[in-house]
Amino acid sequence: MKPYVLHFDQIDRTGLPDVGGKGANLGEMSRAGFPVPRGFCITTRAYKEFTAASTEMDGLLDMLDRLQPDQLDEISKLGRRIRDHLQSLAIPETVKSAIIEGWQQSGEDREYAVRSSATAEDLPTASFAGQQETYLNVQGTDQLLQAVRKCWASLFTDRSIVYRVRNRFDHRTVFLSVVAQRMVFPEVSGIMFTADPVTGNRKVVSIDASFGLGEALVSGIVSADLYQVKADKLIKKQIARKEIARKEIAVYARPGGGTDNLEIAEEMQTAPSLSDGQAIRLARMGRSIETHFGSPQDIEWCLADGEIFILQSRPITTLYPVPPAETGDQVRLFLSFGHVQMMTEAIKPLGISVLRTLIPLGKSTPLGESGLLVEAGGRLYSDVVTRLLEYQQLSKRLPELLLNVDEMFSQAVREFMEREEFQTAVRPGKRIKFSLLRKTFPTALAILKNILYRENDQAIDMMNRFIAENVDESRKLLHEVSGSDRITRIQEILHTILAMAVARVAQYLPTALITYKLIENLSRRWLGDTAEMGGISKSPPGNVTTEMGLALGDVADAVRNHPAVIEYLEHASDETFFENLKAVPGGEEVLPVFLGFFERYGMRGTGEIDVTRPRWREVPTQLVPAILGHIKGVRPGQHRLDFLAGKKEAELAAERLLERLRAKPLGSVKGRIMRRLIKVHRFLIGIREHPKYFIVQNFDLIKQAILQEGAGLAADGVLEDAEDVFWLSLQEIKEVLETRRLDRDLINRRKEKFQRDEKLAPTRAITSEGEIIIAKPGAHVPPGALAGSPVSAGKAEGRARVILKLGEAKMDKGDILVAPYTDPAWTPLFPLAAGLVTEVGGLMTHGAVVAREYGIPAVVGVEEATRKIRDGQKIRVDGARGFVEILE
Repeated sequence: MKPYVLHFDQIDRTGLPDVGGKGANLGEMSRAGFPVPRGFCITTRAYKEFTAASTEMDGLLDMLDRLQPDQLDEISKLGRRIRDHLQSLAIPETVKSAIIEGWQQSGEDREYAVRSSATAEDLPTASFAGQQETYLNVQGTDQLLQAVRKCWASLFTDRSIVYRVRNRFDHRTVFLSVVAQRMVFPEVSGIMFTADPVTGNRKVVSIDASFGLGEALVSGIVSADLYQVKADKLIKKQIARKEIARKEIAVYARPGGGTDNLEIAEEMQTAPSLSDGQAIRLARMGRSIETHFGSPQDIEWCLADGEIFILQSRPITTLYPVPPAETGDQVRLFLSFGHVQMMTEAIKPLGISVLRTLIPLGKSTPLGESGLLVEAGGRLYSDVVTRLLEYQQLSKRLPELLLNVDEMFSQAVREFMEREEFQTAVRPGKRIKFSLLRKTFPTALAILKNILYRENDQAIDMMNRFIAENVDESRKLLHEVSGSDRITRIQEILHTILAMAVARVAQYLPTALITYKLIENLSRRWLGDTAEMGGISKSPPGNVTTEMGLALGDVADAVRNHPAVIEYLEHASDETFFENLKAVPGGEEVLPVFLGFFERYGMRGTGEIDVTRPRWREVPTQLVPAILGHIKGVRPGQHRLDFLAGKKEAELAAERLLERLRAKPLGSVKGRIMRRLIKVHRFLIGIREHPKYFIVQNFDLIKQAILQEGAGLAADGVLEDAEDVFWLSLQEIKEVLETRRLDRDLINRRKEKFQRDEKLAPTRAITSEGEIIIAKPGAHVPPGALAGSPVSAGKAEGRARVILKLGEAKMDKGDILVAPYTDPAWTPLFPLAAGLVTEVGGLMTHGAVVAREYGIPAVVGVEEATRKIRDGQKIRVDGARGFVEILE
């Protein structure tokens, strides 16, 4: 049977179930030779026996299980009741004797710090930092036993309960050990992070230091001196950054037990708490501890008589994972693929594998996965920008080009280029090979011809035929084979479809983007403004996403005259959506309209670049809020009339622009040039959505094929469920199909990782050192306004509708849509929206293009918009200057 007490030299990192995270880490460091003051742990067995003596705990825990993290009043009352109950319990005699014996062996004449150590504390995935209590300068048996009982009760503080609920820890499976550690009475103490906790830079050791005990820093009653040491400068003994704070208070031990807050002498308040040499020594020790544990650490330390002591070390759990980079010392900049594709949620392993296989470049084999995309935190990142910045011709243009994707991408790249480490390591000097220029010359010439004289009116029809023919071909190819051969066929299809799509639009989409920029720049140069730009982009022909939105409006019009169908939709389930619709009065009449829509667009869905995400045909209820909102807010046929009105407005805007130009010198020539540019732009901008439309249709076929193979594996007992294939890569699925064997623990580990990744906030730009580059949008904003990128001109005031998931959307006509991002699946909400605000996006991303087509003012790239703007608030969107004002 496990003992009630273990001394530090009896503990290592495997002891977590017995001594909790804090105790296990202290024992591990002590045994590894780090300067940890002596001590012992009162094990979780002692806690279990203590609580087992209670006849009320089971009932109290049952009550606790029923509470939600937002029920703060109930949590507070119940938490206090549990704590009072535990502090009234007597400690069993066998436990008490073991504690006293451990104290005597460790040194009964010494003072102790008594700290709680939970089994769900100081973990790589959840720190639980500060959730339980600490008692300092504890002297004698009475104080010790009282502190132990208080530590046990502190497992049920309000903050501890809420933390467990939010992190999905069962109250019954988290136990408490208590650490009793000899007190050190230091001159200086503090906290050290072996990675910068603000920027995430893994090369920076950040040290907070102040006089006296570290409790002053932990409790926040004093400002700390800051010392930052860059890892590559440790040998040179240089401090990268130093800020000396005014330190007015320090915590010191009180004779007889406890602590006092004492005022620091005036002449010492602005004195450095550490010398540069001491900071360097601390940083080196921090690096040693990090190396021992294998991850960045949050370390409590103190300095007494010139000697360093380590009081605690825990993993830093708030850092975003660093994308894996090529070996070498050069710092690389990674940009988020998800922010480009308007899908920032975590992606399952199969989805990542499919996307990496889709990229035709950077592969060791044609059917393999591209090294240009790497996974970090369940998202995909690429350092392609760093590679491109090595070319002199591209380094100056790249930030400007990135404005079309995301303004903050552009700002991050500019900031990265200004850094000393970039300028000394990268130094753009490579030149683009003439052979590459020769390959791109025909496309460049075709773009020029498109702008100057080609009609371009058949481009979209040609693209539609290409998509239909190639999707049919993919369908046939996947039906011809099965088993591992089918996965090989999927890899072959993925390897080719992106290149095929790009080749088809290579001369058209750049033409549309270039002409838009030319219209804008020439308007500003010749007229001094861009007043007509908002109108010119409205209702262009051929955009498949706009056509999808119009088609859903047709569905809403078919439904609106059937009250029973409307009522059915409000309570419909995905599994029986179409079958049960038939039995509803009016259902037979509207069913063909539904089926027609899902036949054409059922492969779409939110986050559709992830092949594992549900498609609309699988979860048709996702569209119900948009349909009902359309019925409530848009008159019958109005969506079609609005589209035609947008087209007419675009024609009038073009005429106004041309009329103004004719009044200028050389107006006739300028007018002809502008007319040509407008014509070309409107013919071709609709093709922007076609490549994704093509790829998503192939993804749908691929998903169906993989699920069929998964169903076979599940029927044979290899998988528990067909969708378990989502946790494997394409190559792994192929191997499982061939061997009929699978390590199910692998799937469980990946599910756990995905749950952790889902909670991470993905960053747009991160370096290979782990530093998150947060660039601010360039807009000049009024005080209190939220800055973003202006992508669709105009102003709108209205009620904010903060929508995180399309399936939960509830919008009325005239609301302003506030969302993390919008991909094509969100298009049905645009006819209802008076304005658009997103956290992600750029001038030519989906939301911006569609907003301009609908004439909706839009601001994108607004950091934390869905958190800073509350649902129902009145806001103003300025789509010309790029900011959002909260009016109430």
